[in-house]
Amino acid sequence: MSDQAKDERTPEEIAQNETAGEAAAGAEIGGDYEVVVKLIKENEELKDRALRAAADMENLRRRTARELQDARTYAIANFAREMLSVSDNLQRALDAIPAEAKAAGDAGFKALIEGVELTERAMLSSLERHGVKKLSPQGEKFDPNFHQAMFEVPNPTVPANTVVEVVQPGYSIGDRVLRPAMVGVSKGGPKQAPAEAPAEPGPVNEQAEKDA
Repeated sequence: MSDQAKDERTPEEIAQNETAGEAAAGAEIGGDYEVVVKLIKENEELKDRALRAAADMENLRRRTARELQDARTYAIANFAREMLSVSDNLQRALDAIPAEAKAAGDAGFKALIEGVELTERAMLSSLERHGVKKLSPQGEKFDPNFHQAMFEVPNPTVPANTVVEVVQPGYSIGDRVLRPAMVGVSKGGPKQAPAEAPAEPGPVNEQAEKDA
C-alpha cells in the first residue's frame, strides 16, 4: 500500500465537492457583503442623526441667546413706561408756572424750579442709559409705527403727512415702541416728486452732422 491513499472518489463526486466548496465560499462572501452594506447604512443613519442633533443644538443656542438679549433689553419696559408718566407730570408742573412768576420769583422759588428740571433731566438720562430713546419727529414723515396723529394741519407748502407739531414726545426701547409720539401732521401739501429718469438719446441726424 502506497504512502498516499488513493482517492477512490469518482469524477462526479469530486466535481460535486468542488461545486459545494465554491458555493460555500460564495455564500460566505455574500454574507460579508450584506454585513458591510448594513454597517454602511447604519453609519449613514447615525451621521444623519448627529447632524440633526447638532443643528437642533445650534438653533436652541441661537434662540436662547436671542431670548436672553430680549430679556435684557425689554425687562425694564413696564418700569420705564411708568417713569415716563412721572416725567410728564414734572414737565406739566414746569409748564404750569407762568413766565412772569419765574422771572419775579425769589431765590428759593427759582431753586425749586431748577431742582424739578434737574430731576426730570436726570430721570430721562437714566432711562436712556438703559436703552430708552426719545422720539421727537418734528419735520419727519409721519410713521404710524412710531407716531400717533392727533390732528391735521392744512399747509400747502409742506409735503403731506409731514409731522409739523409734536404734542407729546414718544419713546422707544430697542426696536419696540414704548410710547408713540403724539403729533400733528400736514395736509394738502405737495406729494413727493418721483425721481426723474435720465433722458434717452434721440435719433442721430447724419445730414446735420455732415453739414457741421
